[in-house]
Amino acid sequence: MNDMAAGPVPRELLGTLSGLEIFRRLIAGELPPPPFSVTTGIYLIEVAEGRAVFAGEPSERFVNPLGTVHGGWTAAILDSAMACAVHTRLAAGQIYTTVEMKVNFVRAVTPKIARVRCEGTLLHFGGRIATSEGKLIDVATGTLLAHGSETCLIMEARP
Repeated sequence: MNDMAAGPVPRELLGTLSGLEIFRRLIAGELPPPPFSVTTGIYLIEVAEGRAVFAGEPSERFVNPLGTVHGGWTAAILDSAMACAVHTRLAAGQIYTTVEMKVNFVRAVTPKIARVRCEGTLLHFGGRIATSEGKLIDVATGTLLAHGSETCLIMEARP
């Protein structure tokens, strides 16, 4: 995480930078981390065209009554990786939104897992629709915890 105060990417940059350029600047600390990252402990750590990798630290803050990390946290890191894999292909002036997401929870995520890694990979990028997939892995053991797929709608940003 960079030391800059959390906040969204300045709106004027969305019209001038590609998705990949935005993420490279974010990782370099030239843009603020999203407030979402600060709240959830989920951070973008690697990016390339068609690929986005996030790291996360499951913590007691996200435990449900059963003692496992809430599935919403797991879905959030998968959504981040899969959607951002799509985002890496956006041209300046394009935006997107997730329209469908499927998550398969393979193993329980607990606070005993110190760190997870979630890699999203672009499968298809068309004129209006893009699809991606993601895998969530326990960094210490290499164990698959969850995986999913996502469909995004690509649009032109409004001024």
